[in-house]
Amino acid sequence: MISAFFIFNQKGEVLISRLYRTDLKRSIADVFRIQVVSNSDVRSPIITLGSTSFFHVRANNLYVVAVTKCNANAALVFEFCYRFISIAKSYFGKVDEEAVKNNFVLIYELVDEIVDFGYPQNSETDTLKTYITTESVVSSNIAAEESSKITTQATGSTNWRRGDVKYKKNEAFVDVVETVNLSMSAKGTVLRADVDGHILMRAYLSGTPECKFGLNDKLVIDKNDRNGAGDAVQLDDCTFHQCVRLDEFDSTRTISFVPPDGEFELMRYRSTSNVKLPLRVIPTVNEIGTSQVSYVVTVKASFNNKLSATNVVVRIPTPLNTTNVDCKVPLGKAKYVPAENVVVWKIPRIQGGQEVTFSGNAQLTSTTTRQVWARPPIDVDFQVLMFTASGLIVRFLKVFEKSNYQSVKWVRYLTKASGSYQVRF
Repeated sequence: MISAFFIFNQKGEVLISRLYRTDLKRSIADVFRIQVVSNSDVRSPIITLGSTSFFHVRANNLYVVAVTKCNANAALVFEFCYRFISIAKSYFGKVDEEAVKNNFVLIYELVDEIVDFGYPQNSETDTLKTYITTESVVSSNIAAEESSKITTQATGSTNWRRGDVKYKKNEAFVDVVETVNLSMSAKGTVLRADVDGHILMRAYLSGTPECKFGLNDKLVIDKNDRNGAGDAVQLDDCTFHQCVRLDEFDSTRTISFVPPDGEFELMRYRSTSNVKLPLRVIPTVNEIGTSQVSYVVTVKASFNNKLSATNVVVRIPTPLNTTNVDCKVPLGKAKYVPAENVVVWKIPRIQGGQEVTFSGNAQLTSTTTRQVWARPPIDVDFQVLMFTASGLIVRFLKVFEKSNYQSVKWVRYLTKASGSYQVRF
């Protein structure tokens, strides 16, 4: 499927290269350097030249590139690239040029283990770390024992987990992280409101526990408990980690799995129905002749008063010919940033139910003709702990293990927005 794999720096220099098939020569790297790295007009992550396709992903100052000459599944190729970046991060932290140069031997080991003759094989971090390690070489007796365990793990039914994991304290942490996307018209009509959700889990559990996970998914509620349908949430689509038994989910809507050891993403989902908007932004902007623009922007927290939004940043656009903005805010700090043509209003914390208002006047340079102002949308970034915009909640997390040990479960919710929460005026 993949004929070659490269890592380039931003100058187009090849840091890592591996050819898996004979249908390409190493000089193919020069083609990518000329057509993509040196070309500022490239916007697509896929470039096809003749029968050769280049799939590239940017990671900091690097290009991670997979090259193929066959009609490969594009989603699978990109999944491989992102999976490689994830594995590299788990081994040596930040993935940048310096890290690649310092760990190039390890990277070649990883690449050779993950891909066999162009076909991605085992890419489970937990499994890879059992036999690709940066520590010193162990004794031959221990190495033989470890080799036996690795073989069992890699070829067994749960290749993502070893059976001899032990912890003094058995704990499971669940983070439900939602990114809320909003586009609202100047008349207050919601043009788009949806939620991208991730359920992240950190499992520090001994042995090979069987976990059962329950959500207030509408299909689950309808099938099992019609009395609780009032708080049911409709999920448009969801994807699971490979540890989840999909056949059981399809038949009983139960999320049942043997978790990998440590941190992993259990599930991704998307919701577009009945999205709860954490912050409501009400802007009133008036152009006064050709010399001034007046602003009154109100931000209201529409969630429970026991919760609070933190790291709130409101970016209010100004005309291109603005010279200065007189800002007045009752909470936080507001500052005009000429280089970006925006007023940045930073609010450390807004309590649920609280309402705060920015007021200001933008002074404009005088022009002979009235300039048309495109009025970009107001953009809001924020974080709200213990709140979900979709309304999703974890109903239960049960852990079953043959030794019947007691486990502690923790659940945390976080809703955030970063560049995707926009209100027009």
